[in-house]
Amino acid sequence: MQRYKVKGKRRMVFKIQNGKGFIYVLVAVFACLVLTCNFSLAATAQAKHYSELQLPPLPEIKLPKYERFVLQNGLVVYLMEDHELPLVNGTAFVRTGNRLEPLEKVGLAGFTGAVMRTGGTKKHSADELNEILEQRAASVEVGIAEASGSASFDALSEDLETVFGLFAEVVRSPVFAQEKLDLAKTQAKGGIARRNDDPDEIASREFKKLIYGKDSPYARTIEYATVDQVSREDLLKFYQQYFHPNNMILGIVGDFEAKKMRSLVQAKFGDWNRNPGIAKPKLPKVLPANTGGVFFVNQPQLTQSSVLIGHLGGRFDNPDYAALDVLNGVLNGFGGRLFNEVRSRQGLAYSVYGQWSPRYDYPGMFIAGGQTRSDATVQFVKALQAEIKRIQTQRVTAKELAFAKESTLNSFVFNFQDPNQTLSRLMRYEYYGYPADFLFRYQKAVAATTAADVQRVAREYLKPERIVTLVVGNQTAIQPPLTQLAAQVTPIDVTIPGLRPQAKN
Repeated sequence: MQRYKVKGKRRMVFKIQNGKGFIYVLVAVFACLVLTCNFSLAATAQAKHYSELQLPPLPEIKLPKYERFVLQNGLVVYLMEDHELPLVNGTAFVRTGNRLEPLEKVGLAGFTGAVMRTGGTKKHSADELNEILEQRAASVEVGIAEASGSASFDALSEDLETVFGLFAEVVRSPVFAQEKLDLAKTQAKGGIARRNDDPDEIASREFKKLIYGKDSPYARTIEYATVDQVSREDLLKFYQQYFHPNNMILGIVGDFEAKKMRSLVQAKFGDWNRNPGIAKPKLPKVLPANTGGVFFVNQPQLTQSSVLIGHLGGRFDNPDYAALDVLNGVLNGFGGRLFNEVRSRQGLAYSVYGQWSPRYDYPGMFIAGGQTRSDATVQFVKALQAEIKRIQTQRVTAKELAFAKESTLNSFVFNFQDPNQTLSRLMRYEYYGYPADFLFRYQKAVAATTAADVQRVAREYLKPERIVTLVVGNQTAIQPPLTQLAAQVTPIDVTIPGLRPQAKN
C-alpha cells in the first residue's frame, strides 16, 4: 500500500492586504462597539423598577357559549363547542362518594370505580377495551372520590362515536371481573403497607382523624380488614345504588357540532331507564372530635418535624368566604405574614402555610403548619400561634390588603384557562347546588373586601383556644420537649393493624 504524506494544513486565514484594509476593519469594529454600547445605555435608561410598572386592568372574563339540556330519563347534559383542536373530552359526575360506603368496608367505593374500568363490559373484555382505545390514542377512566364519582373520556374528534360508545358501555354495563377486583385489592394492600413511609402523609391522615374523628367518613382510612370484607357482590350493589341517569351530570367539550353530539348522547344514553326511587343521600353531621390538645407521632428516624395545627372550618357558601380567602392571602405566600415572620425573620421553617380551607357541602378545616428542625419544633408551633393571634388583633396594612386582593384577583383568570375547566366548574356548581355565577359573585366580594372585613373574619372564625396541634417527629431530638406547649401530650400509635413484620435474614 502506497502512503501519501500531507505536507501542509489547510487553514482559513483572514488576510489584510494593506494598511488601508486594516483601517477599514478598525472602523467597523469601533462602530459595532458604539452601537452595542448605545443600545445597552438606551435599554438601561428605559428599564423601570417593578414597582413603577403600570399594568392594564384585568379583562372581563366571560363564560364561553354552552348548551344545557335534560334527557327524559333525567340525565343532565352540558355541551360546549371548542374547535381549536380536533379533540373531544367529556366527564360524567355521579352523585356518590366513598363517604357513603359502610365503615366496615372502607375502600368499597374506590374499588367500584377502578374495576368498572379495568373489569371490562358486557360487550368488550378489559383487553379488548384497552386495545381499541390504545389504537386511537384515546382513554376512558372511572374513579370515585370522597364526595363524588366521575367517568371520563378523551378522543380525537374523528374517533368520537367509537370512543363515546365505549364510554357509555363502561358507565352502563360494567361486569366487575373478579380477577380485576383481586388485583385492585392486592394493590390497595401494598399502599397500606407503605402508608407510614412519608411523615407528611402521616400528619395529614392523623390530623383529619383528630379534627373529624377516626370513624368519620372524612377521616377514616382503608385497612387490611376492610379490604378483605369487600366482595364482587358489594361492588355490584354499590354500582346499582348510585349509577343511574337521573343521578348524573354529563359534560362534553371539544371539536363537535352540538346538534350531532346531542343526537349521539340520546342514542347512547336515552334508553337508559331512570330510577324513580333514588334520593339524595343524607350526609352525616360533622362535629369537632377535639377542641384542643397536643398530639404526637414518634418517628425516631426523622431529623425534622412535620407540624399541623388547626380546627374545624366551614363551607364555600359562607357569606364571608371571600374575606376569608383574602385572609389566606395575607397569611400565605412570598410576602405573606407567615413567610416573612416565621420563615424569613425567625428562620424556623423550610415551608410554612396557614389557610381557611372550606368544602362544598360539609365543613372543611382551618389548618396551618409546615416542616421545621427537630430542635425548633416548639418555637415553630409558638410562632404559628402568635401569628394567628396577631392577625386577630393587628389590622392588616393597606399594603398587605392590596397585595392579598391583587394576588387573589390576578389568579382568578386561571379558573378559565380552557373551556374544559370552565365547563367542569359549571357542572360542579350544579352538582353541589351552587348558583352558576358563584365564582363571579366571589370575584366581586373579593374586590369589595376591606381591612376591617379581614380582621372581623379573623376574630370570628379563627379559634386559638380550640386549636389542635399535631407533631410527627423524633421524640428524643425535639428539645425543648412538647410539654412546653401543654402539660399533657397525647401519643398516637400509627402501627398498621394486621401488618406482618418482615422476617430478618
